[in-house]
Amino acid sequence: MTGILPTYQRFVNGVPVPSISRRAFRLREKYLIVSVLLTFAIVWLGALFYLPEFKSSSVNDSVYNVYKRIQKAGPELLMPPPLQQNDVGEFPVVGMMHHGHGVEGDDPHVVEDRHRLRAKIDEDMSMKVLERPEFEVRPSISSSRASSKAPNAIEEPGKAASKFVSPSGPKVAGSELKYVAVALGPDADPEVRHKQETVKEMMRHAWNNYKLYAWGKNELKPMSKRAHLSSVFGPHDLGATIVDGLDTLYLMGMMDEFREGRDWVAEHLHINEIDSELSVFETTIRFVGGLLACYALTGDSMFKDKAAEVADALLPAFETPTGLPYALINPSTKASRQYHWAGPNSILSEIGTLHLEFTYLTDITGNEVYKEKVDRIRQVLNDIEKPGDLYPNYINPRSGQWGQRHVSLGALGDSFYEYLLKAWLMSGETDDQARIMFDTAMQAALDKMLRVSNSGLSYLADLKSGRVFEEKMDHLSCFSGGMFALASTTLKNTLSERYMDVARKLTHTCHESYARSETKLGPEAFRFTGAVEARAQKSNEKVYLLRPETFESYFIMWRLTKDQKYRDWGWEGVQALEKHCRVDGGYTGLVNVYHQQPQGDDVQQSFFLAETLKYLYLLFSDDSFLPLDEWVFNTEAHPLPIKGKNPLYRAVPRHINADDNDNTL
Repeated sequence: MTGILPTYQRFVNGVPVPSISRRAFRLREKYLIVSVLLTFAIVWLGALFYLPEFKSSSVNDSVYNVYKRIQKAGPELLMPPPLQQNDVGEFPVVGMMHHGHGVEGDDPHVVEDRHRLRAKIDEDMSMKVLERPEFEVRPSISSSRASSKAPNAIEEPGKAASKFVSPSGPKVAGSELKYVAVALGPDADPEVRHKQETVKEMMRHAWNNYKLYAWGKNELKPMSKRAHLSSVFGPHDLGATIVDGLDTLYLMGMMDEFREGRDWVAEHLHINEIDSELSVFETTIRFVGGLLACYALTGDSMFKDKAAEVADALLPAFETPTGLPYALINPSTKASRQYHWAGPNSILSEIGTLHLEFTYLTDITGNEVYKEKVDRIRQVLNDIEKPGDLYPNYINPRSGQWGQRHVSLGALGDSFYEYLLKAWLMSGETDDQARIMFDTAMQAALDKMLRVSNSGLSYLADLKSGRVFEEKMDHLSCFSGGMFALASTTLKNTLSERYMDVARKLTHTCHESYARSETKLGPEAFRFTGAVEARAQKSNEKVYLLRPETFESYFIMWRLTKDQKYRDWGWEGVQALEKHCRVDGGYTGLVNVYHQQPQGDDVQQSFFLAETLKYLYLLFSDDSFLPLDEWVFNTEAHPLPIKGKNPLYRAVPRHINADDNDNTL
């Protein structure tokens, strides 16, 4: 037993007492204990800094980096190659839908492949709700500027005021003027005032929730209460909703919100840092158009400078043999390409919906390059042989030849025709080429595309190779009622009477597409086949994407005809939006307008703030508020001044690149 018993033993009264050994640990035992403790420490630190639940953003970035490496090794592994032309120059049509144009398909929410993949990674790997940004609280207009009129003052309803106000300081080319937003005069009907205030409250609800859950991102998912990362602009922090909604905030007199957005644009909008493909068309109508409208309204040169910065980022897309731009541009790398589904072709509505913004940008900066780009597009389209005086939707920017012979006043074609008319209007009715092209095309369109249903509803069908191939009309086509009304009243010619008759009939048909749904909101497309009239049939046609086109026609028809039914129809739309689209986190589109309890699509489109709510607000405003003889609206509803008729046009001599006095709010 020796060697096992302790060597030291206490005795009490001769009896051994048990005791605990005090022998010290041997050196090897100490090393072992320290090693165990170090191992636990290393494991704990590794878990803290490297496991996904502690650092999801690292996983997010690493996954996306792997994707980028694979993409560089061979892009076709992840994205389909361009479609090949068949014997007649046509391409298979794949589902795709943006604001300004759409393509028939099964899913109206499909967006560009690269944005969709990145958004999927971001949403799956970092499902976080953005915290509400903290803003400096500033005094309201009414309290801080009650004693004196200042730049950008917003008149309270009921107070008399001129349309413009002049601040002190040096002036350049009209920069001394700012628009005073007086939507209703002192004698306005209380019911009309209530309806207008309802629309303003809708804007506040949409904006505040975007600010709370998606500030700086492009759009909001109002049901999920987080950023919508797969919008047309992808997951990047471009603030599309901010830029798109700013002029609406200004016109509604929401000046604290306007300043928040203005400050974000000044500090955070840097498009050249975006290493991803953007739509030249969408970026022009939403960003360039929105910034130019804010410049016209306020005279704040920051908006002009940012508009030029965005336009400059798009210019490499115009470097083609014909000058017709490619569809997509990467602002960081300057690389451009076409949509895969369009093959080598550009889209008519996209290349033809740049003229207002680029021409105005030249006039206020003195830089000729912008106008030169769009004038070249105009010349190509004017000189090319047109089948039956109509413009097909696809054109090759390398050869300058038409693609497939598909003609539409809806998806893929719509805003090209709108911009011909509005370019003439915005020029002070001096751009005769644009007006002639418009009238020639519209006479052919009404002769060949205008159809009447069995019950007497008029609609614009699409043509293919000169023949009607589908008895349907797109929601996007519903802007045409207002367009024909403007054409009728701005130039009295042999077509004027017919234009106004068609305007009334098309607006009525679009209203019927709303009235015949259970939600009283219109579908994405509606058909006229057999017993079915002004109703959608396919599942992807039954969606409502918070679109503005029908409300746009209501507004213009009200201004030009003063028929009360257009205001009544607009109020029906407001009530339907409040009942079916409003959720706690903002406003959502609908999956099926024919369900009494429709499911939301969980997207608050930026154009809902830019267009839908603006047109509804204008519908319940006085005629002197943004009068149609002083302003035109781009296809995103951003108001631009008419040259020679509006002192806010602010043109500078072409050979001088002048900077306006920066009247910052």
